Amino acid sequence: MSNNRRPAYLPIAIIAVVIIVIAAAVIVWFKPDSQRMETAQSASIASADTSESTLSTALNSEQTEQTASAQNQSAFVTGLERLPRSLKGTQVDGEIIIDENKQLVVTEGLRRLFDYFLSAIGEEDEAVIFARVESYIRHHTPEPAASQAVAIFGKYVAYLKALPEIEKRYGNLQLQATKNGELDLNAIAQQKQDVASLRQQYFDKTTIEAFFGASDSYDDYSMEMVRINQNEQMSEAQKQAARQDYVSRLPDGAIKTNIMQQANLNELMARTEQMKAAGASPEALYNMRRELVGAPAAERLAQVDQEDANFDQRFTQYQTQKQRLLNQSANPAEAQIQIDQLEQQLFNDAERKRLSGYAALQETKTQ
Repeated sequence: MSNNRRPAYLPIAIIAVVIIVIAAAVIVWFKPDSQRMETAQSASIASADTSESTLSTALNSEQTEQTASAQNQSAFVTGLERLPRSLKGTQVDGEIIIDENKQLVVTEGLRRLFDYFLSAIGEEDEAVIFARVESYIRHHTPEPAASQAVAIFGKYVAYLKALPEIEKRYGNLQLQATKNGELDLNAIAQQKQDVASLRQQYFDKTTIEAFFGASDSYDDYSMEMVRINQNEQMSEAQKQAARQDYVSRLPDGAIKTNIMQQANLNELMARTEQMKAAGASPEALYNMRRELVGAPAAERLAQVDQEDANFDQRFTQYQTQKQRLLNQSANPAEAQIQIDQLEQQLFNDAERKRLSGYAALQETKTQ
């Protein structure tokens, strides 16, 4: 079974973006044969968009022209011929949607389609990718939607190329701010404003909302959460109330649902750590988790706790016996053979791979 390929979107997080198309007014002209991959997007406040940054860096390292030559254009019919290695065996991500008059309906899926092909920057010249995308669009889309999509792709590439100039102005400021454990939210807000102004130079409002609206909502949420967390004048209870109030005021829809899920997950992790540190019973942990994420998830987490406890017990036994073997044996090579045998007795293959990292983590905790 082949895997979908697309660049990673915002780092915090994985949140699906749902695009609703009213059937009476809009028809799907083309959608790849593969199932549409749900986009998982998490909020990022340290940059405008991780995928934008990655693609813009790659595009600016290319020395080729933006538009493809006639020779490159004639090399493709469907745009899927001779795919680069990174795209072979994958399914095209994204979609092209038109309305009943064959006008392009710009969606987040169109941007995903662009990103799918642009992810091959470095393997293919920009001109080749441009020709590939144009051929793909024209092969699957009627006019005037085809030319509209090609035009937006050209603007999208130009926009990605312009992003690094903004990132240069703010990157060092953010790095310096994080050294103190806090983000400079004013600098980040100004950067986001500059990115928003740049988008207005290349796209209309409809395209901006379709391409970037969801990720901007997650950015805003993430910034507000950091602002609340960095407020030293608020108690933990006040912070929690402020977080819940912010989420409650979001417009109903998929974004709010996903943010609520993320908020519950963040609270779950924080409260679990606090309760375990305080010696909470398994029953108390289960009740808290059931309240936040439901009974099935609470039961799975309880099982994970049991597995972790079992692993900790075996790890303690392993460390004790390992140290004894090292102390008693005069031959290090012979001691290592016995240690290897001990590992095989106490742990399976997957667990043995965790041992060195787990030992280092435990040592850090005791320091």
